[in-house]
Amino acid sequence: MPWRPFEDKRPSVPRVREGERDSMRIDILSLFPKMFDGPFGESIVKRAVDRSAVSIYIHNFRDYAHDRHHTVDDYSFGGGEGMVLKPEPIFEAVESIKQLMDEDAVPVVLLTPQGRLFCHQVALELSKQRNLILICGHYEGVDERIRQNLVSDEISIGEYVLTGGELAAMVVVDAVVRLLPGVLGSEQSVKNDSYAKGFLEYPQYTRPRVYRGWEVPEVLLSGNHQEIARWRCEEAIERTLLRRPDLLSKAVLSEEEKKLVDRIRARRGFN
Repeated sequence: MPWRPFEDKRPSVPRVREGERDSMRIDILSLFPKMFDGPFGESIVKRAVDRSAVSIYIHNFRDYAHDRHHTVDDYSFGGGEGMVLKPEPIFEAVESIKQLMDEDAVPVVLLTPQGRLFCHQVALELSKQRNLILICGHYEGVDERIRQNLVSDEISIGEYVLTGGELAAMVVVDAVVRLLPGVLGSEQSVKNDSYAKGFLEYPQYTRPRVYRGWEVPEVLLSGNHQEIARWRCEEAIERTLLRRPDLLSKAVLSEEEKKLVDRIRARRGFN
């Protein structure tokens, strides 16, 4: 298999293979490894693993619990509803994985609603790492000592609460893996993505040229690449201005793009 969940005991943690030293390796700690079967067994992530652009390992940190019931959670000191993930299994799982790495500063990311908001720039940042460890939180959260002494980063994929960190981990891995060199086949695809330049992507069209009376914009059929590029830039900026004006306030725009924003604002009657 190109990737695999680990549901057995601690000795099963895979060593770094020779081919992995030149590619990215992602280790995910989860209580529900089988949740990753579908998302990582299809589409771009699977192709990336098949091409050795990335290696993905799923570890059940319940295997690192010491009692016969493999307990990973307990009641919160001071009272309160819900259970809290214990520090021992998570610490030992991460330390076991780190022992097999050939670098010390391996990012350990906790998926949590309290983390910094995940976005394209964060995905780009993580894609530069050779090794990445993701921890899927559950229940009422994790023991605070995990945050203070083990985790190097905390990430949230949105301002809402999920039943666990598995879905968040899938989102992060998908966004990161597609940024790895050679995964999409075209480096230009990544550069033209929504958010890559700080604004949304321009409209896309394909055959047929006319469908139910709706025609493809004439400029896209002109063959004039300079005019097409100008049209796409204007459409992308206008779409961002209408749908996500907050992105434009943070985008680094060229002088020509700034003038274009001003013209669109004037045409649309924006202040």
